Amino acid sequence: MSKEYALILGVSSGIGAACAKEFAKSGMNIIGLYMRKPKDTIEKLNNEILNYNVDSKLIKMNACNYEEMESLLSSHEFNDIKIKVLIHSLAFGSMKPIIHSDKPKRLNKKNIDMTIDVMSNSLIYWSQSIYDNNLFIKGSQIIAMTSAGARKQWLSYGAVSMSKAALESASRQLAVELASNSIAVNTIQAGVTDTPALRKIPGNENMIKRMEYINPNQRLTTPKDVAKVALMIGKSYDTWMTGNTIRVDGGEDIVG
Repeated sequence: MSKEYALILGVSSGIGAACAKEFAKSGMNIIGLYMRKPKDTIEKLNNEILNYNVDSKLIKMNACNYEEMESLLSSHEFNDIKIKVLIHSLAFGSMKPIIHSDKPKRLNKKNIDMTIDVMSNSLIYWSQSIYDNNLFIKGSQIIAMTSAGARKQWLSYGAVSMSKAALESASRQLAVELASNSIAVNTIQAGVTDTPALRKIPGNENMIKRMEYINPNQRLTTPKDVAKVALMIGKSYDTWMTGNTIRVDGGEDIVG
């Protein structure tokens, strides 16, 4: 019998790592992709996952190397694997303004193309390849991590904002096209969460202070908050909830 796995793109820290722990705790096997984290960080995460008596495959790989993606998903190692959950939690983009008098300090085509490929297009290509290799099952769930930045603007956030808007659109389109296969696709809009990705946004300190003040719970969202909701969705075999952006922010968006 095939084993069911959660495949997490961007597993090494923040929301991706929290999802790995929560899904493992629930008894689900984990496949996670990571890029730049130190070996000891990955070993610690792997041991935490294994402590729940599930299988753990943490793979150092560029999720946007699509030749490696195809090779991985079509390999013999995946013969007895089914992807119950695909979690897209890639956070790597260019933080530059669109307009700047000093051209090297503003977004260029390479910056924009890279950011959109990592944070949006990769969801499409991974979904296609998993589908092509017959790794989804009826009741599979695809969950992509978006943010309020898909609709709101901050200085130097332009490329990421564009990517998040594209990610949400891609998710809705996948929801329509995969519905007949009983596969659901949703995005989670996390509230402001203190992660390595947030710390790269210019002015993040002011953002953190403001959101702690306006959030009805008077605190930021945590990776575990998001992972718990991802788990509720991911463990379900009901695919009637699809094509949505689900806010997991303690009410932050409705007051901010």
